[in-house]
Amino acid sequence: MKPFIDFNNVSLKYAANLPPAIENVNIAIRENEFVAIVGPSGCGKSTFMKLCTGLKPPSEGVVIVDGREVSGPLKITGMAFQASNLLPWRTTLDNVLLPLEIVEPYKSSFRARRSEYVARAMKLIETVGLKGWEHKFPWELSGGMQQRASICRALVHEPKLLMLDEPFGALDAFTREELWCILRDLHQAAPFTVVLVTHDLREATFLADTVYVMSRRPGRIIAKKQIDLPRPRDLRLTYTPEFGDIVQELHTHIGVVRQTASESAA
Repeated sequence: MKPFIDFNNVSLKYAANLPPAIENVNIAIRENEFVAIVGPSGCGKSTFMKLCTGLKPPSEGVVIVDGREVSGPLKITGMAFQASNLLPWRTTLDNVLLPLEIVEPYKSSFRARRSEYVARAMKLIETVGLKGWEHKFPWELSGGMQQRASICRALVHEPKLLMLDEPFGALDAFTREELWCILRDLHQAAPFTVVLVTHDLREATFLADTVYVMSRRPGRIIAKKQIDLPRPRDLRLTYTPEFGDIVQELHTHIGVVRQTASESAA
């Protein structure tokens, strides 16, 4: 079976006089696989997302998504970031509906099918625990609630690929774990391919099927770890020795990256 995302010797320079942001990256991601990418700041994790979604073309190599070489922004992608970026003048519901208003094939039929699309958005809103808050504005929501709305907005147009750039990084530990479980349930109910960029090794281990560790710039893949923990995963799993061993293994890889960087700077 062909990979859903396929990076073939991909490198990217943002400018000719700068070193590559990522270099010689080869990754094959299955359809509906949940992948996490971890590594130090500046290692190219966000660059990887830009290449996946067509926001940046590679300087070298080929990026293939859903059987086609990526040559521009993809419509099959949903994205969520550390900042929820909700529009302050729109309610929760209207923020969630936004992709259906601006992305084809939904844009051209939005007025005619608005009630259907509202029902779709409301189902997501209820699933993430925001029922009753659909007519509130972002400033009336907590940070965790804003991030729930952001995830709904990223999924409302039923993308094949969800890209998450540290979406829970600014939240407290309790809210973060609650959102892990919401994302877990959404992915299990209607599978889609996920690429999660995170600094949190526990988060990566809990959510992902596969974790990739990147080196410092220029970013390269230095380790790949299959997470062979049974699904569905309960938060109690995070306190088991098996879970701790995986986190420690990933931490060891990150430690090697840090040590190498220190030696290079010496």
